[in-house]
Amino acid sequence: METNMWLPKKQPSNLIFIFLTPLVLISVVACIVLQAPELISSPSSLSWKSFGFFKSYSLISFKVNRNRIFNLVGQVETSPNEGLLHQKLVANERTDNNQSSPFEKKREEVVIKKYSRVERLEAILAKARSSIQEAARNKSSISNHRDPDYVPQGAVYRNANAFHRSYLEMEKLFKIYVYEEGEPPIFHDGPCRSIYSTEGRLINELERGNFYRTKNPDEALVYFLPFSVVVMVKYLYEPGSHNMHAIGRTVADYIDTVSGKYPFWNRTLGADHFMLSCHDWGPRSTSYVPQLYNNSIRVLCNANTSEGFNPLKDVSLPEINLKTGELTGLIGGSSPSERSILAFFAGHLHGDIRYLLLQQWKGKDQDVQVYEEVPKNVFYESMLKKSKFCLCPSGYEVASPRVVEAIYAECVPVLISDGYVPPMSDVLIWETFSVFVEVKDIPNIKKILMGISQEQYLRMYERVKQVQRHFVINGPPKRFDLFHMMIHSIWLRRLNMRIHD
Repeated sequence: METNMWLPKKQPSNLIFIFLTPLVLISVVACIVLQAPELISSPSSLSWKSFGFFKSYSLISFKVNRNRIFNLVGQVETSPNEGLLHQKLVANERTDNNQSSPFEKKREEVVIKKYSRVERLEAILAKARSSIQEAARNKSSISNHRDPDYVPQGAVYRNANAFHRSYLEMEKLFKIYVYEEGEPPIFHDGPCRSIYSTEGRLINELERGNFYRTKNPDEALVYFLPFSVVVMVKYLYEPGSHNMHAIGRTVADYIDTVSGKYPFWNRTLGADHFMLSCHDWGPRSTSYVPQLYNNSIRVLCNANTSEGFNPLKDVSLPEINLKTGELTGLIGGSSPSERSILAFFAGHLHGDIRYLLLQQWKGKDQDVQVYEEVPKNVFYESMLKKSKFCLCPSGYEVASPRVVEAIYAECVPVLISDGYVPPMSDVLIWETFSVFVEVKDIPNIKKILMGISQEQYLRMYERVKQVQRHFVINGPPKRFDLFHMMIHSIWLRRLNMRIHD
């Protein structure tokens, strides 16, 4: 009797279990499918090395979630999922004149809501990557893209076609948001007439906003931190104290301000942000914020790998000493037949490398003319223009304005340094238009330069003239000049990064 009383109550329970089990399984499968974009694995192997950019460098992949995963992925490739995402986004943005059924409209609305702003931006970048990779397959030394201003070609480029395609994609797509927080002169300003002129010129040009700048932070691909280390040293550093804590705290406070006000820093731990500095203390000033030092794009004149410069994410900035702020009289030089001096250098004692150079060659050879100060009635610039090779030793730090001075004077630069990464090395093959001499080989400089044939020297001379346009500062900027090439270097690093929402 008791058994019969319990039976009616057990049967509904069993029926509920039978019906609910399939529903639970369907729900689980649906959740997995809907979350698939967040679970997409890193792309398979295809290195930037295949078309010259970044050589063996890796793609940085950021997955934006609660754990803020920072992951280095081995290779770069546009995955099938990225292409599919781009096709869906484009399809949903088209205006369709045909009437859609209520079911189709509802389905389209669901697809549009499925992708965030970050995913839309990444889809655009995925298409750009694919376009550049396609261009890289052309092994010709001449770009096949039409351009009214300049067509990259020749041995100076790692891949002229890929570079040109990348440059055109940058002009079309790249957008930079400049944080407006902070007051001049420490923020939003910089020196334009000194050895630190490239820092000031780039800051001021980005502030003008005639190129690449957007006022909408949601559509930006990178974010600029507009502080000037040079100006900080001027106003915050106490001379003789050897203490730069005030500078470091100012940088840290600024990062705290923008990261607290906006979501963008925390989204990638600063990886899509950049700063720039031509001061020797630029790298050290970033060490007060570990994420800035380790993750962000640092555009630095002091591009020394032994001091933490990472060419995977950092950009080498040329050091240019514009004493008057103008290039008048600096560009151009004598023809090769009129260059009677084999090698030239003039500069004060400034670091161990210069000490070795002066000790070995100062006043000892008419072919290799090395001075601590140029003789009276002799002009420094005229000596550059009469020399075949211009010696460019590092000072206390690796960067030297003599590299660009040599290029301006159409004198083949001779780089003498340890750990220096020359500017635009991801695009230019420096060995085709310059000479690298190790510090230990300073006594052999004359032998090394005399070993370069006249035919080889003439090729290098012509190539120096060719790359000159990439180092010239124009006001306003002109296509392919220094400003645009530095932005292109930043663009490449952003292109080499993938953010997952």
